[in-house]
Amino acid sequence: MKLLVSVRSVEEALLVADGGADFIDLKEPGRGALGGLPITTIREIVGALRRHGGGLDISATIGDVAMHEGGRIAACVEAVGACGVDYVKVGIERVPQARSVLDALASSGWPIVPVFIADKGLELADVAHACALGFAGVMADTFDKRAGSLFDAVRMDELRRFIVTARAAGTMVGLAGALRVAHEPLLRALAPDFAGFRTAVCVGDRSSALDPQRLRTLVALMHRHAAAESGAPNH
Repeated sequence: MKLLVSVRSVEEALLVADGGADFIDLKEPGRGALGGLPITTIREIVGALRRHGGGLDISATIGDVAMHEGGRIAACVEAVGACGVDYVKVGIERVPQARSVLDALASSGWPIVPVFIADKGLELADVAHACALGFAGVMADTFDKRAGSLFDAVRMDELRRFIVTARAAGTMVGLAGALRVAHEPLLRALAPDFAGFRTAVCVGDRSSALDPQRLRTLVALMHRHAAAESGAPNH
């Protein structure tokens, strides 16, 4: 299980890159669950990370865009994708328009990761539809971070079915949603390909500054268990 950490600036991105994360996700936590950064900021962060080296995958969100705004979703995907990120994350709400949005995203030509907003549970038929469309990956996340974590919103058996559905299609799968260090055993039991964090590595709430010590603690925990599971020595 790999570690994804969300950042909002060049400084945070370089801190996380040097801190041992496996994925770097670009978002503005002060603007919502999948709050989008300005396009100029995304370009700056991508440029700084590419120059920095390390080859870490970079994802970026398009912002919290409603499902009925198909034209706006397409325009935001185009703008974010053109910044040179490896993955473009798009929130998918549990609404009737979800499948038509997924169909449009699949034909966009960009490496899309649909992020299923799970506050009201997961619509596994929509997840299966997404996986059949050949997306780069899928995620489950929550919108209201104040209401608790992903594990407060979705039962373990439902999350397990979400992961099994993605795995059966050969699709990369991740979990996020106000995750904390204390959730690591639950994540390990589910074994997604990656888990996304922000709140757990911040001084205060998810909109506050990253804490290098909390980042080190999380990275050490995640990597220690990854090494144990692979049988590799833990240095």
